[in-house]
Amino acid sequence: MSRTIEAPARRSVLWAPERRLTTVALLLVVTLVAFENMGVATAMPTLVAELRGLSLYAWPFVTFLIASVIATVLSGRMGDRRGPVPALLAGPVLFTCGLIVAGTATGMPLLLVGRALQGFGSGLLLVSVSLLIALTFTDRERPVIYAANAAAWVLPAVVGPSLAGLITVSVGWRWVFLGLVPLVIVGIAMLLAVARRLPPHVPAAAGRQAGVITAVVAALGVAALTWAAQQRSSYALVVGAAGLVVLAYSLRKLLPKGTLTSRPGLPTVVASRALLAGAYAGMEAYLPLTMSAVHGYSPALAGLPLTITALGWSAASAVQGRFVDWSREASLRVGFLLVTVGLVGFGLVSQPLFPGWIAFAVCAVGGAGMGIAMPAVSVLLLRYSPEGERGFNTSAMQLADWVGSALLIGLGGVLLGLVASAQHPSPAMALLSAVLIALAALGARLTGRWPTKV
Repeated sequence: MSRTIEAPARRSVLWAPERRLTTVALLLVVTLVAFENMGVATAMPTLVAELRGLSLYAWPFVTFLIASVIATVLSGRMGDRRGPVPALLAGPVLFTCGLIVAGTATGMPLLLVGRALQGFGSGLLLVSVSLLIALTFTDRERPVIYAANAAAWVLPAVVGPSLAGLITVSVGWRWVFLGLVPLVIVGIAMLLAVARRLPPHVPAAAGRQAGVITAVVAALGVAALTWAAQQRSSYALVVGAAGLVVLAYSLRKLLPKGTLTSRPGLPTVVASRALLAGAYAGMEAYLPLTMSAVHGYSPALAGLPLTITALGWSAASAVQGRFVDWSREASLRVGFLLVTVGLVGFGLVSQPLFPGWIAFAVCAVGGAGMGIAMPAVSVLLLRYSPEGERGFNTSAMQLADWVGSALLIGLGGVLLGLVASAQHPSPAMALLSAVLIALAALGARLTGRWPTKV
């Protein structure tokens, strides 16, 4: 079929009259959550100083993460039983309440409450948005909406930190939170209209369910690992080890059977998300430190390769969205291979023998790999999931993402403390990059085998 015939068909996937409102609502909510995600990290040093909470600097992030993990599991359970509508509407409402509480906080306790509400709202949205996509778009059409979602992250990734910094300096950090409230309310109104159009949910045969208590245990484990990764003490190692133990216990119930052994099919999909997210998060967390400490880049320039990652991610995601008949299994493997190349480049840049400019090239390649692989993971997850277990499997995929990221970011922190320092990170980064490369290469190997039937 010629390109002139295909292009309108592709556009109609998102902008057909019956889907236009759903598309706009989804992209608006994704964009606003992305702006909040990018902006809060920029404003955090200023706001914790004003609230006299420097000793609790990590806790606004940890609180957000704990609430997100619990809400994600709860949303998956709710989605399988009642469909996406309850969480789809409750998520942005709680997120808005969190913005207001955080933006008007007079002390750290209120700020943490606000961050918990934001995290809970975000967690509810993550699963419900995936279930809404499953209801609205066919398997062949889903790469297009996932490409649009990736594009919705680009503007926040490029201008979010700078804009948040400007707002913090000019009108105050509170408006990093409060400025989003009117737009989120518009998003809620759109989602309400979308929810009214959805057919009544018909529960499928009972599938796997995750208990809330198990979710709380997993959240505490992920939070302990995340907190320990930000510390440099023997106590942090103990906390991180305890978090790893309780997390391993809870994952037996929160992930599909066979995930840890990457059994072909759904378990491989979930394991792939953990490997992809973990390996790339491990690189992104320490690349700015490497650029500044090893190559002498300024703080502004040290983070610029991550902007290149966002652009490469979005561009590659847009490309995969144009070719709806691509094999998603093959796309996932290609994505892993590109990410592996990017991580090899990170290993080179981490050493003073190699020039820092390599980071810009490898971030473009690695970002492209993520832009191809992540939509493939999402498409394959829905393809391999029985309808009555989509909520459980989507929450499992997101949990795998967080666990993989927490483990490998934590590993980088441990290596810095054991064999190097923040001032001279090269020995630690050499070891970390070797681990990340091995995991990405393992992912490429694992995704070469799939069931013959879905």
